[in-house]
Amino acid sequence: MGPLVPDIISSNLNFIMAFVIGILFGMILEQAGFSTSKKLVGLFYGYDFTVLRVFFTAGVVAMTGVMGLKHFGLLDINLVYINPTFLWSAIIGGLIMGLGFVLGGFCPGTSVCAAAIGKLDAMIFIGGSFIGVLVFAEGYPLFEGLYKAKNLGNPRIFETFNIPETMFAFLMTLIAIFAFLAVSVIERKVNGLEREPFRIDPYRAALAAGAVVLVVLSLAFTDKRNDLLKNIEDKAFVENYKLKEISPDQFALCIMRMEECDKFQIFDFRDEETYRKMSFPKSTLFTLENLFEKEPVKLLNIKHRTTVFIADDEMTERKMAVVATELGFKRIAILKGGVSEFSRQVLEFSSAGTPATNEEEYIKRFRTKAKQLIPVIIENNKPQGGVKKTQKRVIGGC
Repeated sequence: MGPLVPDIISSNLNFIMAFVIGILFGMILEQAGFSTSKKLVGLFYGYDFTVLRVFFTAGVVAMTGVMGLKHFGLLDINLVYINPTFLWSAIIGGLIMGLGFVLGGFCPGTSVCAAAIGKLDAMIFIGGSFIGVLVFAEGYPLFEGLYKAKNLGNPRIFETFNIPETMFAFLMTLIAIFAFLAVSVIERKVNGLEREPFRIDPYRAALAAGAVVLVVLSLAFTDKRNDLLKNIEDKAFVENYKLKEISPDQFALCIMRMEECDKFQIFDFRDEETYRKMSFPKSTLFTLENLFEKEPVKLLNIKHRTTVFIADDEMTERKMAVVATELGFKRIAILKGGVSEFSRQVLEFSSAGTPATNEEEYIKRFRTKAKQLIPVIIENNKPQGGVKKTQKRVIGGC
């Protein structure tokens, strides 16, 4: 399953879900006729474009789904694996794959589907696939130079052409619709069928409605990360955004009585060097990117715990807190004035002058004590560092 940000599906449940989805996927392939080699190779001869329709539809729906999950902050895109592009091996491998498809009548996935219903030609095809894998594995030292030639990294088309992701999705959906119309014309001509008069029936109406929905969604699912980054560049918007604040004195009290503040954690958005020099108890080094990732946000989802965002200045805290709040996280607070103001009021407190009121007397006593204790607490505190990420991109795919 995909790396969903709310950990809805556990690692163990993942295997069960994959098993069930695999069975359903095989059933759909068989029902679509993908266990029949004549239907599959029809793509190359022009008499049946079911393969193009199914895979184009799957690609557009998957693309829109990924964009939707990412838009609502439900998918950690950093854990989604993108196959690296080795140009020459892709071209040569594609030619071999295409030739094998035409001659054998199957691709690796559809051959397994056909073998599952007892087709002998599919079983032979699978046997040939194993032989090919064995030859490549044993001869890899000979093929390695060609295999790794012209490494283009992990390019994405919309980045290559420098266009918005939503625009690429919109164009891709339009291309799919145009392709469906074009291959219908080709099929009729190749099969010698007369052009049927235009009519609206439930099947065509459902297809048209689905196409319209996909076109609209491809434009609607903007990159939420980019939208939020644009919003926090608006200083007036950030300053007027309603956020919970805690004063330097409240922050100091929690540090001195950390055992009593068990429902309190600190996310430190300063740079790592500054964090290492002065890190507070129960603080984790955090970055803006962490707010969009699967494992770090688990800390934000701990129930009944207030998370205090700290940075050198209050504006940075506010920006990070606005992003977190807009992503749907609750119980977020910021340190009023930032760490710089906390240092000025508490750590660098000067007791010169006589307090005029009882409140000023209490503040003086508290800050004098805090000035003595907190540096010792910080000195004895071992920095936790950043979020420890155990999950990695899962390599795979068809």
